[in-house]
Amino acid sequence: MTPTNATSRIRVTSRGFHTGDDVPFVPFGVNYYRPGTGWAPKVWRQFDPDATRDDFARLRALGANCVRVFLTFDSFCPEMGQIDPVGLGKFEQFLDLADEAGLYVHPTGPDHWEGLPVWITQTCGGDRYADETFLQALEAFWHDFAARFADRPTIFAYDLLNEPSVPWDTPALQALWGGPPPEPVPGAPGLLAYQHLREQVATTWTRRQVDAIRAVSPQTPITVGLIQWSVPAMLPSVRAYAAYRPAHIAPLLDFLEIHFYPLAPFLTYEPGQVDSNLLYLETLLREVIGFCKPVVIAEFGWYGGGSFSAHPPASEEDQAAWCSTLVEHTAGLACGWLNWGFRDQPEARDVSVLTGLLTPQGDLKAWGRRFAELASTVAAAHCGAKSLPEEPRLDWDACITDPEAGEAFRIAYAERRP
Repeated sequence: MTPTNATSRIRVTSRGFHTGDDVPFVPFGVNYYRPGTGWAPKVWRQFDPDATRDDFARLRALGANCVRVFLTFDSFCPEMGQIDPVGLGKFEQFLDLADEAGLYVHPTGPDHWEGLPVWITQTCGGDRYADETFLQALEAFWHDFAARFADRPTIFAYDLLNEPSVPWDTPALQALWGGPPPEPVPGAPGLLAYQHLREQVATTWTRRQVDAIRAVSPQTPITVGLIQWSVPAMLPSVRAYAAYRPAHIAPLLDFLEIHFYPLAPFLTYEPGQVDSNLLYLETLLREVIGFCKPVVIAEFGWYGGGSFSAHPPASEEDQAAWCSTLVEHTAGLACGWLNWGFRDQPEARDVSVLTGLLTPQGDLKAWGRRFAELASTVAAAHCGAKSLPEEPRLDWDACITDPEAGEAFRIAYAERRP
């Protein structure tokens, strides 16, 4: 279907993003899913074009220009080596609706949101990173999918996968390592070498998908949505390290993405606790902005009110204060921001219950109002306008073998900040 309100294809430079006529572009929007579809959301299984059109119009009125959306194996690749034409049709319609509203679409590679088909869980042993059969199927998926939509400038960029993390122990990894992995504890023999092997797996995984996309759609930017455990400034354990080392994958990508959520015990809006999370965020950004490529904070959020058993309560105003502070603090470092969620998701089993701009019923929240105000100011965001301290340096290998090294680094970094 020919778009009715064609957007201009996005280009990437070291200065940031630009439209085809060289107008600066700052992606500012949300990760899109709808309440009432279960959790994880069944975006495609329960695709509602009319509701999506209404959502897109509302988003555009709030100043958003981009939506990130998750593809799923269940709707797009239920059989190995085959793309479901029904799923393709729904995505085509999704693009048309976004184009009609003046929004760019940021599709994220197929994932488990609607379930994993048998061909992955049994044929590939569930390993979506190192299993050769799966990697070949993934290359075939991207080749066909990107070829189908190569002429759609509405696609801002492809995100290979949401928060990929190489597993610790699978048959495919044991085959590469030559046996069972080391114990995931500091000081275990072979631990550093095994972490480096996991990094090699992540880099190979990235390269193969990038090559598949660029073979048919070289003009569409490509990135990966990195979980914050991709930078080992803070790790719950050594096995939590995602192994997607920015220095290794940056040369393969057009820009970098990082996700960030404030951590307990910093989940009340008090100045010292907010500062602790902002400093932690800085340590992540410092490790992804040094490659002469733009950086997008493609997920961020706050739980925005109510209470959970593990967290103290916070208000809508606290959510608005934290989220706006994050955007303002990282302006000049990041070149784009995508909030986690458009509407609150009452069916969620995590903080998505309250991270939206709107309530499930569509009422504008305090953060939604602040988001609309920020939308006009971030348009002038200039990548690289702000610098961060170069010292102390993050000892990467030390941190991926002992979480205490990350804690020592964060303390030293905080001492260097004014």
